[in-house]
Amino acid sequence: MGPMPHADHRMLLVHAHPDDETINNGATMARYVAEGAGVTLVTCTAGEMGEVLVPELAHLAADNDDTLGPHRREELATAMATLGVTDHRFLGGFGTYRDSGMAWHEDGHAVAADDTREDAFWHADLTEAADHLVQVVREVRPQVLVTYDQFGGYGHPDHIQAHRVAMYAATLAAVPSYRLDLGEPWDIAKVYWVGMSEGRMRESLRALRDAGDTTTFEGMDPDGDLPPFITPDHLISTRVDGSAFVEQKLTALAQHRTQVEQDGPFFSGGESGHAFWGEEAYRIVRGVAVPGPEGYETDLFAGV
Repeated sequence: MGPMPHADHRMLLVHAHPDDETINNGATMARYVAEGAGVTLVTCTAGEMGEVLVPELAHLAADNDDTLGPHRREELATAMATLGVTDHRFLGGFGTYRDSGMAWHEDGHAVAADDTREDAFWHADLTEAADHLVQVVREVRPQVLVTYDQFGGYGHPDHIQAHRVAMYAATLAAVPSYRLDLGEPWDIAKVYWVGMSEGRMRESLRALRDAGDTTTFEGMDPDGDLPPFITPDHLISTRVDGSAFVEQKLTALAQHRTQVEQDGPFFSGGESGHAFWGEEAYRIVRGVAVPGPEGYETDLFAGV
C-alpha cells in the first residue's frame, strides 16, 4: 500500500439526490478515499421524482408505483461501493425528505414545480433540516465541506435547499452554545462549492464539434452562451486532479442506471470520460486557498 497523505483528514459532501455526488465529485471522492481520508456523503432526498430512463423500470416512477426512491437508494449504495465510500447517509434518515421535483423555466434553468408535496425537501424547515446535519458535522468533524452554490448549479429547488442547509449547518455546528445535545461544537476549516470550468467546457465542446460530434452536449455552442452550471474560470479556486480515478467515477456513475443514459454525454464523445471528467473544480467560500504554481489550489485539504 502506498503513502496515505490524508489519513488524518475528513471530508463531508452534501448533495440533493443520488447521482449528484458522482457527477460532481466522483473522482475527488475516489482519490481521497485512496489517499486515506474519511469521506462522508449526506444525500438529502432519495430522488423519488426523477425521470426513469430505463424502459423496463418505468413502473418505479412517481406517477406509477412511486417506488423509485428505494431503488435509487440501492443504486447509490452500489455507486459508493465502487468509489470506496463507506459512510453515506440520508439527511435525517432515509425517507425524511422527499424529492421536490422541478420544472423548466423559459430561460433554461430549473425552478420549483407548481405542485409540490408538503413533505418535499423544498418545504423543509431550515433549522430542523440543518440540525440533522449539525449532528453529522459534530460526529464526523470534517475539515472540508463540499456542496452547491446558492443557485444549486442550475436552479433545482432541492439543490438550492441543500446549499442552504449545508451552509447554515456549518455555521450552527461551530457555535459553542448551540444544541450541545447534538454533539461537541466543530468549526469546519474549509467550505467549497462545486463548479464546472467554463474554459474546459468550451475546449471540450470545440474538440467534439471539430470531430463531427454534434449530439454530445447537444445544443451547447463552444463559442456561445453556456448553461448556468458552468463556472467562469476566474471564480474557480481549486482544481482537483482525479484523472487516475476517472474510470472508477464512470463505473460508479453507470450504477445510477435509472438516471444516466448509458450512451449519453457522460460516456460518449472524444473528451467524455477522460480528461474532462477527471478534473473537478471548486470555489472556496470559507477558509484560505493554497494555490500552486499554476495559480490554482490542487488539494482541498491544503493548509489544514
